[in-house]
Amino acid sequence: MTAHDEHSISTRTYFLVFTALLVLTGVTVVAAFFNFGHLNDIIALVIAGTKATLVILFFMHVWHASGLTRVFVLSGFAWLALLMAFTFADLFTRWQVEAAG
Repeated sequence: MTAHDEHSISTRTYFLVFTALLVLTGVTVVAAFFNFGHLNDIIALVIAGTKATLVILFFMHVWHASGLTRVFVLSGFAWLALLMAFTFADLFTRWQVEAAG
């Protein structure tokens, strides 16, 4: 018996995750028809992040992966969060530069 056999995910779990992804895709489409003002981007990122997390955990088998694999996955998310923080910091401070110029 290999390590993969010990942690096999049931077909029911795959269908539940797939259903959740379909529901979140529907929520994305519905949210696109409403104007939430400045929250549009944040709502879209939260939905996309949730879908990406489901795919990574279940379809990429990180849920039952070793500790080292989890460290690399989390470091990838930390790097993405850092890049997004710098991007948003730049976007939120542009009005100061435009007002001075």
